[in-house]
Amino acid sequence: MNILSYLQRIGRALMVPVAVLPAAAILMGIGYWIDPDGWGANSAIAALLIKSGAAIIDNMSVLFAIGVAYGMSKDKDGAAALTGFVGFLVVTTLCSPASYSMIMNVPIEHVPAAFGKINNQFVGILVGVLSAELYNRYSGVELPKALSFFSGRRLVPILTSFLMIFLAFILMYVWPLVYNALVSFGESIKDLGSVGAGIYAFFNRLLIPVGLHHALNSVFWFDVAGINDIPNFLGGAKSIEEGLATPGITGRYQAGFFPIMMFGLPGAALAIYHCARPENKAKVAGIMIAGAFAAFFTGITEPLEFSFMFVAPVLYVIHALLTGISVYIAATMEWISGFGFSAGLVDMLLQSRNPLAIRWWMLIVQGLVFFGIYYVIFSFMIRKFNLLTPGREVTAGDETVDGYDENLSPTDNTDTDIQKDARQYVVAVGGSDNITNIDACITRLRLSVKDASIVNDAMAKRLGASGVIRLNKQSVQVIVGTRAELIASAMKDVMAKGIIVGSAPVITAATTEKTSESVKAKGEVILSLVAPVSGEVYSLEDVPDEAFSSRIVGDGIAIKPTSDEVLAPASGTVVKIFETNHAFCIETDNGVELIVHMGIDTVALKGQGCARLVEEGSEVKAGTPILKLDIAFLEANAKSMISPVIISNIDDFAGVEILAKGHVIAGETVIYNVLK
Repeated sequence: MNILSYLQRIGRALMVPVAVLPAAAILMGIGYWIDPDGWGANSAIAALLIKSGAAIIDNMSVLFAIGVAYGMSKDKDGAAALTGFVGFLVVTTLCSPASYSMIMNVPIEHVPAAFGKINNQFVGILVGVLSAELYNRYSGVELPKALSFFSGRRLVPILTSFLMIFLAFILMYVWPLVYNALVSFGESIKDLGSVGAGIYAFFNRLLIPVGLHHALNSVFWFDVAGINDIPNFLGGAKSIEEGLATPGITGRYQAGFFPIMMFGLPGAALAIYHCARPENKAKVAGIMIAGAFAAFFTGITEPLEFSFMFVAPVLYVIHALLTGISVYIAATMEWISGFGFSAGLVDMLLQSRNPLAIRWWMLIVQGLVFFGIYYVIFSFMIRKFNLLTPGREVTAGDETVDGYDENLSPTDNTDTDIQKDARQYVVAVGGSDNITNIDACITRLRLSVKDASIVNDAMAKRLGASGVIRLNKQSVQVIVGTRAELIASAMKDVMAKGIIVGSAPVITAATTEKTSESVKAKGEVILSLVAPVSGEVYSLEDVPDEAFSSRIVGDGIAIKPTSDEVLAPASGTVVKIFETNHAFCIETDNGVELIVHMGIDTVALKGQGCARLVEEGSEVKAGTPILKLDIAFLEANAKSMISPVIISNIDDFAGVEILAKGHVIAGETVIYNVLK
C-alpha cells in the first residue's frame, strides 16, 4: 500500500473520534445558554450539561486511540476498539512521570516535562494505528487446542499489551524529542499569530480533495502540537481558570471559517446558478440550494466544493485563498467563536454564550462581506474564462445529458430504499468483485478497489454523487453528501446478498490500441464511419468541454475542420438538426445514434457561421452534405473548432475501434468502427 493510501486510511479513521465532538458541543453550548454568568455554578442543570460535555473533551486522547483502532480495523469489530483502549492504558501508564521516575531511576523532579503530556491525541493516534495493524494481522490466528480460548480476536489485546511495553520503552527515549519538535512546530505557528492561522486555513481547504485535511486539523484543533484549539474553546470558563485558554486568542483557528461556510460558499453557489445556461438553471438551482443550506446551517461544505473543485480548479484555489484571508481577518480583529462539529449557524448559536466567544456577531458582518466577494469573483471568473461550472456544460440532444443510459443492476425485492441506491453505487464502482473495502467519512465513500479505471464516473454522478476521486489504482472516493455512512453500510448489506455485476466499461480512444484484439473477440464491426469533414484528428480527451472529454455524452473522436462542408458520416435518418445549425444527429438502420457537433460553444453564436443543407427527417447516404460552414467566422468567434463525432448510445454496443490518425479527408477516411 502506498503512503497516500495509508494516510487516507488514517484520515478517515480520525473521523470516528471527531464525530463525538458535536455531542460535547451541544451539551456544553446549552449549558452556557442556561447559565451564561456562572457557567454551571448557578444551575444544577447547566452544571450537569457542561460537565457531561467536558467528560468527552477531557478524554479525547483515549477516544482517539479507541476510534482510530476501530476505524482502521478490517471489519469494524468492537474487539479492535478494545485493543486500542488496552494499548493506550499500557503506554500512558508506563510513560507517566511516576513510572518513568521508577523505571529510569531518576528523581521525579528530573522527569522530562514531555511525560506530563503523554496523555495526548498524538499518542492516541499512534496507539490506535498500531493496534489496528495488530488486529488486522492476527485477529484470525488459530492457536493449538490447549490455547484455543485465546485464538482470534482474544489474542490481539494480549499481543497489543506486549507491543505497547516495547513502544513505551522506545517512547521513554524518543517521546521528549518528538514532543519538543511538535511543540516547536505549534509555537512557530503561534508566533506567526493571525498570519499562521490564515496559512493553516489555506492548506485546510487545499487538502480536502485528497482527504488529508483531517490530519492537518488534528495539529491545530487538538493537543498534537500544544494548540488544542477546539477542546480549550469548548472548555470555556474551566479552560480560562486553568490557564489553558486566552480570550481573543483561543478559537482563532476556528472563527474565520464561519464567514466562509455560512456566507462565502452560498455566495459562490448563487454565482454558479446565475452563470448556468437558462435551460439548466432549474436543475442547478436544486443542487446549489441544497448545498448552500447545508453549508449555512451545519457547516458541511463538500457538496458545494466538489461541484466546482474539478471542473474549475482555479476557483477552488481562489476559495482556499479567501478562506485563509477570512481566518486571518477574524484572528486579527479577535472576532472569535468556535465549534464542536463545523462552522455553521447551529454551532455559532450554541457557542454564543461561551465566555470565549468574543464579538462573535462580527463574524456575521464579515460573512455578509464575503458573500459579496465570493459572488463577484466567481461570477467574473466563470464568465471571463468560460469555466464549466454546473449548468454551463455544452451537451448533446436537447442540451442535457439526462438521457444517458446506465447499466443498472436488478434490485432485490427485499432491498430498502437506501439499499436500492447502494446497489447502484456498487454497480458504478465496478461491481462487488471490484470492491475490496468499503468505508465512509462525513460526506464521501472511501473505497478500496482492484481497478479504479473501471469505475463509472458518469453513473455515479447520475446517482447523485458530486464527484469521483481516484487517488491511485486501488483507492477511490465518491462524494455523496451526508448520506455517506448510510450508503456505505447499505453497500455492505446488498453485497452480502449476492454478487453484483459492475457496469461494462466503454472502450475508448485512449484504450483502443491496447484492447483492440480483445474488443474484436467480443464482437463484429456493424458500422464504419467516414470523416464528416477534412482536418486533424483529436482524442475526445482533448475536447475543451467536460461533457465530451469525459465521454458522458458518448464515445468517438473529434476533428478540427479545414473544409467548409459537413457530410453525413454514415447512412441513416437525420433525426435532429439543432435550431442554431451547429450540430445534428443521425440514426442508422442498425440503431446506432451518432452526433456531429461542430465546435465548442458554437450554440452561443445563434446560428451564425452554420447553415443547414437538408431538413430533419431526411434520409441520407454516407457523404451527403448536411451543413455549410463559414470557417473563418467560426475560427474567430467560437471557443474552439475541435468538433466531436460520437456515438451517443455506445452502451448498447461493445465499443468503438478508432482507426483515424493525423489528417483525414471528408467522405473518404474511415475514422472508426462501431462494434457489436
